[in-house]
Amino acid sequence: MNYEERLLKELPHITPADADAMARAAVYQGTLAKPPGSLGALENIYIRLCGISGKLHPVYSPCRIIVLCADNGVVEEGVSVTPRSVTAAQAVNMTNYCTGMSAMAHHFGDEIQVVDVGIADEYDCPAILNRRILPGTRNLAREPAMTRQEAARSVWTGMELARQAKEEGVAILGAGEMGIGNTTTSAAVLAALTGLPVEAVTGRGGGMTDAGFLRKKQVITDALALHRPDKNDVLDVLSKVGGLDIAAMCGVFLGAARQRLPVVIDGFISVVAALCAGRLCPAAEDYFFASHASHEVGYAAAVKELGLEPWLHLGMRLGEGSGCPIAFRVMEAACAAAEGMATFAGAAIDDSYLDDIRGKDCF
Repeated sequence: MNYEERLLKELPHITPADADAMARAAVYQGTLAKPPGSLGALENIYIRLCGISGKLHPVYSPCRIIVLCADNGVVEEGVSVTPRSVTAAQAVNMTNYCTGMSAMAHHFGDEIQVVDVGIADEYDCPAILNRRILPGTRNLAREPAMTRQEAARSVWTGMELARQAKEEGVAILGAGEMGIGNTTTSAAVLAALTGLPVEAVTGRGGGMTDAGFLRKKQVITDALALHRPDKNDVLDVLSKVGGLDIAAMCGVFLGAARQRLPVVIDGFISVVAALCAGRLCPAAEDYFFASHASHEVGYAAAVKELGLEPWLHLGMRLGEGSGCPIAFRVMEAACAAAEGMATFAGAAIDDSYLDDIRGKDCF
């Protein structure tokens, strides 16, 4: 059985969140000693976590950020000012907790799993999990980034990482990445899936001159015209204009849903991978949580396609999974409030004064 066949066999086992559990959680929220809806998004987070776990007291730790690392052949076209070698260097640095994401995660006690699915340069770091499919993709400006089976294998690899996390007792996942040139591949994938203009989904990534930015958009435009990816076929899109990191992250999102684990979206690359997962299996979207609104222009379009609202507006554009440690704390706060607050009865408060305003827009 090839990787695509394995993937297609597994997807039907992904089921939506438990609607009955969410209904019970919503009723329980209404009994807590507070004005109805006054905890805003925290209430919905708690309700969704209950729907995923199927119970009123969801487990929210330990948390793990899976970071998929891979290089992209399209950097040969000058679409990034950052040298390719930074992919390997930062992957190693993550294992030493000295990048933005890893420093925060280490501070909070979150697990970090750095995975090589396509790093091109050599490195010496046993702490990086070797799941390399290729030493970087091919240059999508000239040929498909990878074969269809390589794309399917990447997705399957991500699903297996989520299964491993479940077996190891992880409660919540986050999806991060490291790969120079991956804002180019993400913009290409997003444009292919949505039909949006390249101009509307392409940003400057880690920083670019005006001339470099024009070059980046032209490379994406030309690649889409050359390969004509089928927007209704996610594997076709990923194989022609995607990246190994995006495909593997897509698998992490699917795998989390398959294992009934909540999974946090980071920034632009992460949300594009989540969109790929949602297109492959819409039921999986019940398990996705949007952490922060990335500064990258294409993020808003992708998160809108998923029907999600990011919680944090911090102007972040680092990637790596840097929104995940912060989002984990928001999810923890949502559970702590719901589970620690007294009910009206427990607080000896007669809540009949709310009868006329419950369920109405009175706030």
